[in-house]
Amino acid sequence: MKNQNTVFIIIMSALAFALAPVINAEQSVGGGPDPIQLGSNPTLTSAQALVTIHSTDNVTRGRIGSFVLAMKATRMLGGTYVNFKVSGTAVAGVDYVLLVSPAYIGQSGYGVIQVKTLPDQRGIASRQARSVIVTLEPGPGYGVGAASSATMWIKPAFEATH
Repeated sequence: MKNQNTVFIIIMSALAFALAPVINAEQSVGGGPDPIQLGSNPTLTSAQALVTIHSTDNVTRGRIGSFVLAMKATRMLGGTYVNFKVSGTAVAGVDYVLLVSPAYIGQSGYGVIQVKTLPDQRGIASRQARSVIVTLEPGPGYGVGAASSATMWIKPAFEATH
């Protein structure tokens, strides 16, 4: 009987935690949303989903790199689309395959923007690292957290000399 009560309490706690964003419940400990996570938009409520981004690492030319999107206060019934813009010294179509906004964040609260790099067409004289910067933009149903942009460097693939 004790195990059944424990399971019931855990399920009810999880349900209450999951429904808190839906019913606009405020955090009782700490008195509200985390100002660090809100970034430059302190007008967001604690019930609104916050999206952040980070790069998994730099990538060597010819490989695939990733930006990871994370959404806090995930949606119970599905994911959401997140708008972004791309900048940096790398050129779409020359250094990497064009990235198309929006990106999808699944019900798990995570999404990935993959950066497929292309072979260097510029020649040996211009072999240098080039940056890809993805910046999140606010949209309906979500806000942008403190980590609103991330940078990935496309590093040259040095061929072995014989």
